[in-house]
Amino acid sequence: MTNENGKTLQVIGGGKMGQALIGGLVSSGWSAPLAIHVVEPSPERRSQIGADIPGLDIAESPIAGVDTLIAVKPNIVPLVLPGLAEVGVPRVLSIAAGVKISAIEAALPAETPVVRCMPNTPALVGEGMAAVAAGTSASASDIEWAKSILGSVGLVVEVDETDIDAVTGVSGSGPAYVFHLAEALIAAGIEQGLSADVADTLTRQTLLGAAKLLSESGEDPAQLRINVTSPGGTTAAGLAVFASAGFESIVSDVVRAATERSRELGAG
Repeated sequence: MTNENGKTLQVIGGGKMGQALIGGLVSSGWSAPLAIHVVEPSPERRSQIGADIPGLDIAESPIAGVDTLIAVKPNIVPLVLPGLAEVGVPRVLSIAAGVKISAIEAALPAETPVVRCMPNTPALVGEGMAAVAAGTSASASDIEWAKSILGSVGLVVEVDETDIDAVTGVSGSGPAYVFHLAEALIAAGIEQGLSADVADTLTRQTLLGAAKLLSESGEDPAQLRINVTSPGGTTAAGLAVFASAGFESIVSDVVRAATERSRELGAG
């Protein structure tokens, strides 16, 4: 939706995730840079994002009548909502973690469509995973609008807002679990005599290749594990240690802890 100023979207917050989404929208052809209005109070960030994505309309204040993406930290959301309510915006997509739809709706004019999203950091390289949830006034077309934005940098699913905390526990926080596994694999390789460079390269490519195989093969993860596990072989020996340490229970506890923390943040 383009307003009378020729703007298709305004993005509140020019941080890394906001810039990743803007970059995806521009590179995919969803919008021309000049049609995106970015609201960013930091002169340094305004300069940086303008250099990285030339042609953007970057300012310190929001404008009226433009579909709006809220991409600021959760504690900043209450500070930006009054300004959006004052100028008036057709609809809002929020990627602020833990901020409930009801809190956003309460601060905006009645019946403003609101969509809440939980993205993740692989959006920075165009491989994000996001889940969207509709507010009380959001229509199917509003959801499709949100999906079109987030789909420019990865995959999108629709869920009920009650599932957003679990989404956070699995995919929102999930990249950090993978990065932690990478740290451990590199350290273990070094412990077994590999150089740091070799251990690092082996780990990065192994995780990349395994993720691509998982994504593109269409096979169940359990079957892919079985395929590489010869009875009595090296992989079986390694997986046996995982089993003895209660690997599945550890992962369950990790996701539960992240999910519960997301609920606590939302309640706060």
